[in-house]
Amino acid sequence: MIGDGRRVFAQLFWVGVLFALTQSSGFATVFNFERDTFAFQNATVLKYKNGRPTLERRSTVGDPPNQYTRACFVMTRTAMQFHKFARFNPRGAPLNDKELAARIRKVTRRAPWHEALPANQRINFPGSANLREMSKSNTRAHVFQENIGSGFATYFRPGNFRMFFQHGPKYQEKTHAHLDAALARGDLFVGYLSTYPKLSINHAVLVYARKPTPPGNEIERYLVYDPNHAEAPRELTWSARDNSFAYQKDIDFVGGFTRVYQVYGKWLQ
Repeated sequence: MIGDGRRVFAQLFWVGVLFALTQSSGFATVFNFERDTFAFQNATVLKYKNGRPTLERRSTVGDPPNQYTRACFVMTRTAMQFHKFARFNPRGAPLNDKELAARIRKVTRRAPWHEALPANQRINFPGSANLREMSKSNTRAHVFQENIGSGFATYFRPGNFRMFFQHGPKYQEKTHAHLDAALARGDLFVGYLSTYPKLSINHAVLVYARKPTPPGNEIERYLVYDPNHAEAPRELTWSARDNSFAYQKDIDFVGGFTRVYQVYGKWLQ
């Protein structure tokens, strides 16, 4: 009986410790695609075929209309910020559009590279269980789109200019090390994908998990939130043999080799 009592006490003690950590530290839950991403999606301005832009109109089911464009950077950044700085209370009364807009701006004004806030310091969003649920309706999606920032402004980010002079495999090797380090400490990694001087891809994605790698397999696989694909995660791979990344083929990208540059990992990046 004494041993059983000690066991119960130990269990209660560690439950209490876990609760205290979630309330008073930067503890954050693991990023979940079905919970922590937007229900709406970004689209490219032009239609692409085999990684090349065309002037054809969008017509297929898999080719989304370009009503909301140039937002891949701000959507990945905002997903990271909500994961670190927001909390949801499904039992509370939903916010009106004006108050929702104000709270969205409070989240997006926080530097995304800062550590996650404790639960009791996070910006509260009542009436929804998570980001995806809250952004499902057209009205709520529009409030987000109007308040998470300008996609056009991201063309002039200082960190973008690395693509003009950081081309070598050594830089990509360092980027891969930064990616693994970020995931190992429970953080997220926003990557700018570019094939400059080719223009087959010019895009930002959020890398949130590494897939298990079988022994002897030199290809490492990562789960990615791509703002152009609200339906499911995408895949980024790393080849240790070639010191290079590759990205999954889709309607806007022919697939294969891409350079990756970390963004939102520090100031001016």
